[in-house]
Amino acid sequence: MATYDALGATYARTRRPDPRIAAQIHAALGNATDVINVGAGTGSYEPQRTALAVEPSRVMIAQRPPGSAPAVRAVAEHLPLRDDAADAVMALLTVHHWSDLAAGVGELRRVARRRVVILTWDQHIFRERFWLVRDYLPQAAAFDDTRATPTGRLVDLLGGARQEPVRIPHDCLDGFGAAYWRRPDAYLDPRVRAGISMLAQTGEEAIAPGLARLAEDLATGRWHTRHAELLTLDSIDVGYRLLVADH
Repeated sequence: MATYDALGATYARTRRPDPRIAAQIHAALGNATDVINVGAGTGSYEPQRTALAVEPSRVMIAQRPPGSAPAVRAVAEHLPLRDDAADAVMALLTVHHWSDLAAGVGELRRVARRRVVILTWDQHIFRERFWLVRDYLPQAAAFDDTRATPTGRLVDLLGGARQEPVRIPHDCLDGFGAAYWRRPDAYLDPRVRAGISMLAQTGEEAIAPGLARLAEDLATGRWHTRHAELLTLDSIDVGYRLLVADH
Protein backbone atom coordinates (compact mmCIF):
# COMPACT_ATOMS: atom_id res chain seq x y z
CA MET A 1 0.00 0.00 0.00
CA ALA A 2 1.39 3.40 -1.02
CA THR A 3 0.29 4.81 2.33
CA TYR A 4 2.92 2.78 4.12
CA ASP A 5 5.65 3.77 1.69
CA ALA A 6 5.12 7.22 3.26
CA LEU A 7 4.12 6.31 6.83
CA GLY A 8 6.04 3.13 7.56
CA ALA A 9 9.59 4.39 7.88
CA THR A 10 9.64 4.27 11.71
CA TYR A 11 7.86 0.95 12.16
CA ALA A 12 10.94 -1.15 12.86
CA ARG A 13 11.78 1.20 15.76
CA THR A 14 8.35 1.81 17.32
CA ARG A 15 6.41 -1.33 16.40
CA ARG A 16 8.30 -4.16 18.09
CA PRO A 17 6.28 -7.28 18.85
CA ASP A 18 5.05 -7.61 22.42
CA PRO A 19 5.70 -11.15 23.74
CA ARG A 20 2.36 -11.39 25.56
CA ILE A 21 0.38 -10.49 22.47
CA ALA A 22 2.64 -12.76 20.42
CA ALA A 23 1.84 -15.69 22.73
CA GLN A 24 -1.90 -15.15 22.23
CA ILE A 25 -1.54 -14.93 18.44
CA HIS A 26 0.66 -18.01 18.26
CA ALA A 27 -1.79 -19.94 20.45
CA ALA A 28 -4.60 -18.93 18.10
CA LEU A 29 -2.64 -20.35 15.16
CA GLY A 30 -2.72 -23.71 16.95
CA ASN A 31 -0.64 -26.53 15.54
CA ALA A 32 -0.47 -25.17 12.00
CA THR A 33 2.63 -26.50 10.29
CA ASP A 34 3.04 -23.47 8.03
CA VAL A 35 1.67 -19.92 8.12
CA ILE A 36 1.28 -17.12 5.59
CA ASN A 37 1.29 -13.55 6.94
CA VAL A 38 -0.84 -11.17 4.86
CA GLY A 39 -0.29 -7.43 5.27
CA ALA A 40 2.88 -8.51 7.01
CA GLY A 41 4.59 -5.16 7.43
CA THR A 42 7.97 -5.55 9.11
CA GLY A 43 7.20 -9.09 10.27
CA SER A 44 5.98 -8.55 13.82
CA TYR A 45 4.39 -11.63 15.41
CA GLU A 46 5.44 -14.02 12.67
CA PRO A 47 6.05 -17.47 14.18
CA GLN A 48 9.05 -19.52 13.12
CA ARG A 49 6.76 -21.60 10.93
CA THR A 50 5.93 -18.63 8.69
CA ALA A 51 6.44 -19.76 5.13
CA LEU A 52 5.74 -16.48 3.34
CA ALA A 53 4.94 -12.83 4.06
CA VAL A 54 2.72 -10.80 1.73
CA GLU A 55 3.18 -7.02 1.90
CA PRO A 56 2.55 -4.29 -0.70
CA SER A 57 5.01 -1.69 0.67
CA ARG A 58 8.69 -1.75 -0.26
CA VAL A 59 9.43 0.46 2.76
CA MET A 60 7.94 -2.09 5.14
CA ILE A 61 9.61 -5.07 3.47
CA ALA A 62 12.98 -3.31 3.69
CA GLN A 63 12.63 -3.18 7.49
CA ARG A 64 12.07 -6.91 7.91
CA PRO A 65 14.88 -8.31 10.07
CA PRO A 66 17.49 -10.74 8.73
CA GLY A 67 16.27 -14.32 8.84
CA SER A 68 12.62 -13.38 8.35
CA ALA A 69 10.39 -15.42 6.09
CA PRO A 70 10.61 -14.52 2.41
CA ALA A 71 8.33 -11.68 1.39
CA VAL A 72 6.42 -11.00 -1.82
CA ARG A 73 4.93 -7.65 -2.84
CA ALA A 74 1.21 -8.11 -3.30
CA VAL A 75 -2.14 -7.02 -1.88
CA ALA A 76 -4.58 -9.10 0.14
CA GLU A 77 -7.28 -8.82 -2.52
CA HIS A 78 -5.09 -10.67 -5.06
CA LEU A 79 -2.81 -13.15 -3.32
CA PRO A 80 -0.31 -14.74 -5.75
CA LEU A 81 -0.82 -18.15 -4.14
CA ARG A 82 -2.54 -21.40 -4.97
CA ASP A 83 -5.64 -22.64 -3.15
CA ASP A 84 -4.91 -24.25 0.24
CA ALA A 85 -1.35 -22.94 0.16
CA ALA A 86 -0.77 -23.13 3.94
CA ASP A 87 -2.28 -24.57 7.09
CA ALA A 88 -3.04 -21.11 8.46
CA VAL A 89 -3.16 -17.52 7.25
CA MET A 90 -2.91 -14.53 9.57
CA ALA A 91 -3.67 -10.85 8.99
CA LEU A 92 -2.75 -8.57 11.88
CA LEU A 93 -3.98 -4.97 12.18
CA THR A 94 -4.23 -4.73 8.40
CA VAL A 95 -7.82 -5.33 7.22
CA HIS A 96 -8.76 -1.66 7.77
CA HIS A 97 -6.25 -0.71 5.06
CA TRP A 98 -7.68 -3.00 2.38
CA SER A 99 -9.58 -1.53 -0.56
CA ASP A 100 -12.01 -4.46 -0.82
CA LEU A 101 -12.62 -6.25 2.48
CA ALA A 102 -14.80 -9.01 1.06
CA ALA A 103 -12.26 -9.83 -1.64
CA GLY A 104 -9.40 -9.84 0.85
CA VAL A 105 -11.14 -12.12 3.35
CA GLY A 106 -12.18 -14.36 0.47
CA GLU A 107 -8.53 -14.68 -0.49
CA LEU A 108 -7.52 -15.54 3.09
CA ARG A 109 -10.10 -18.32 3.14
CA ARG A 110 -9.02 -19.58 -0.28
CA VAL A 111 -5.35 -19.80 0.67
CA ALA A 112 -5.81 -21.29 4.18
CA ARG A 113 -6.27 -25.04 4.44
CA ARG A 114 -7.46 -24.98 8.04
CA ARG A 115 -7.49 -21.65 9.87
CA VAL A 116 -7.62 -17.87 9.43
CA VAL A 117 -6.52 -15.56 12.26
CA ILE A 118 -7.25 -11.82 12.10
CA LEU A 119 -6.26 -9.16 14.64
CA THR A 120 -8.49 -6.09 14.49
CA TRP A 121 -10.45 -3.84 16.83
CA ASP A 122 -14.04 -3.01 17.71
CA GLN A 123 -14.36 0.70 16.96
CA HIS A 124 -17.39 1.22 19.23
CA ILE A 125 -15.53 -0.17 22.27
CA PHE A 126 -12.34 1.66 21.29
CA ARG A 127 -14.14 5.02 21.11
CA GLU A 128 -15.81 4.52 24.49
CA ARG A 129 -12.91 3.11 26.50
CA PHE A 130 -9.74 4.71 25.16
CA TRP A 131 -9.22 8.08 26.83
CA LEU A 132 -6.96 9.51 24.10
CA VAL A 133 -9.56 9.49 21.34
CA ARG A 134 -12.52 9.99 23.66
CA ASP A 135 -11.20 13.01 25.56
CA TYR A 136 -8.50 14.60 23.41
CA LEU A 137 -8.44 13.45 19.80
CA PRO A 138 -12.00 12.92 18.54
CA GLN A 139 -10.65 13.77 15.07
CA ALA A 140 -8.61 10.57 15.13
CA ALA A 141 -11.66 8.60 16.21
CA ALA A 142 -13.62 10.14 13.36
CA PHE A 143 -10.88 9.11 10.93
CA ASP A 144 -11.03 5.56 12.27
CA ASP A 145 -14.80 5.58 11.83
CA THR A 146 -14.17 5.80 8.08
CA ARG A 147 -12.00 2.70 7.94
CA ALA A 148 -12.77 0.50 10.95
CA THR A 149 -14.41 -2.80 10.11
CA PRO A 150 -17.27 -4.04 12.32
CA THR A 151 -16.15 -7.31 13.85
CA GLY A 152 -19.57 -8.78 13.10
CA ARG A 153 -19.05 -8.20 9.39
CA LEU A 154 -15.66 -9.88 9.56
CA VAL A 155 -17.19 -12.87 11.33
CA ASP A 156 -19.83 -13.11 8.59
CA LEU A 157 -17.24 -12.89 5.81
CA LEU A 158 -15.19 -15.58 7.54
CA GLY A 159 -18.21 -17.88 7.66
CA GLY A 160 -18.12 -17.78 11.46
CA ALA A 161 -15.30 -17.16 13.93
CA ARG A 162 -14.63 -17.01 17.63
CA GLN A 163 -13.54 -13.69 19.11
CA GLU A 164 -10.85 -13.34 21.77
CA PRO A 165 -10.25 -10.03 23.57
CA VAL A 166 -6.62 -8.93 23.32
CA ARG A 167 -5.76 -7.05 26.48
CA ILE A 168 -3.07 -4.39 26.18
CA PRO A 169 -0.36 -4.55 28.86
CA HIS A 170 0.65 -1.28 30.52
CA ASP A 171 4.21 -1.64 29.24
CA CYS A 172 3.31 -2.90 25.77
CA LEU A 173 6.36 -3.03 23.50
CA ASP A 174 4.38 -2.68 20.28
CA GLY A 175 3.59 1.00 19.74
CA PHE A 176 0.19 0.73 18.06
CA GLY A 177 -2.75 3.05 18.81
CA ALA A 178 -3.58 2.22 22.43
CA ALA A 179 -0.20 0.81 23.48
CA TYR A 180 0.65 3.80 25.67
CA TRP A 181 -2.64 3.97 27.57
CA ARG A 182 -0.76 4.19 30.92
CA ARG A 183 2.16 6.24 29.50
CA PRO A 184 0.36 9.32 28.18
CA ASP A 185 3.52 11.40 27.64
CA ALA A 186 4.44 9.06 24.79
CA TYR A 187 1.67 10.47 22.62
CA LEU A 188 3.42 13.85 22.69
CA ASP A 189 6.45 12.28 20.92
CA PRO A 190 6.22 12.73 17.13
CA ARG A 191 8.31 9.58 16.62
CA VAL A 192 5.68 7.56 18.49
CA ARG A 193 2.83 9.19 16.55
CA ALA A 194 4.58 8.43 13.25
CA GLY A 195 4.18 4.71 13.99
CA ILE A 196 0.43 4.97 14.70
CA SER A 197 -1.50 5.17 11.45
CA MET A 198 -4.61 6.51 13.19
CA LEU A 199 -2.66 9.61 14.23
CA ALA A 200 -0.28 9.91 11.29
CA GLN A 201 -3.10 9.75 8.75
CA THR A 202 -5.38 12.12 10.65
CA GLY A 203 -2.59 14.69 10.38
CA GLU A 204 -0.59 16.81 12.80
CA GLU A 205 -2.60 19.95 12.18
CA ALA A 206 -5.88 18.27 13.08
CA ILE A 207 -4.61 16.72 16.30
CA ALA A 208 -2.43 19.62 17.51
CA PRO A 209 -5.13 21.27 19.70
CA GLY A 210 -5.94 18.00 21.44
CA LEU A 211 -2.26 17.26 22.03
CA ALA A 212 -1.85 20.73 23.52
CA ARG A 213 -4.69 20.01 25.97
CA LEU A 214 -3.09 16.69 26.86
CA ALA A 215 0.27 18.35 27.47
CA GLU A 216 -1.39 20.91 29.74
CA ASP A 217 -3.30 18.23 31.67
CA LEU A 218 -0.10 16.25 32.17
CA ALA A 219 1.80 19.34 33.33
CA THR A 220 -0.87 20.29 35.86
CA GLY A 221 -1.45 16.72 37.07
CA ARG A 222 -5.07 16.86 35.93
CA TRP A 223 -4.68 13.79 33.72
CA HIS A 224 -3.23 11.71 36.58
CA THR A 225 -6.00 12.77 38.94
CA ARG A 226 -8.70 11.97 36.40
CA HIS A 227 -7.19 8.56 35.59
CA ALA A 228 -5.97 7.50 39.03
CA GLU A 229 -7.83 4.19 38.81
CA LEU A 230 -6.43 3.47 35.35
CA LEU A 231 -2.91 3.84 36.73
CA THR A 232 -3.50 0.87 39.06
CA LEU A 233 -4.22 -1.56 36.20
CA ASP A 234 -1.70 -3.90 34.57
CA SER A 235 -3.70 -4.34 31.35
CA ILE A 236 -6.93 -3.14 29.76
CA ASP A 237 -9.41 -4.17 27.10
CA VAL A 238 -10.06 -1.28 24.71
CA GLY A 239 -11.58 -3.35 21.94
CA TYR A 240 -8.74 -5.17 20.20
CA ARG A 241 -10.00 -8.55 19.05
CA LEU A 242 -8.47 -11.74 17.68
CA LEU A 243 -10.82 -13.54 15.27
CA VAL A 244 -10.15 -17.24 14.72
CA ALA A 245 -11.97 -19.05 11.93
CA ASP A 246 -11.67 -22.74 11.07
CA HIS A 247 -12.69 -24.31 7.78
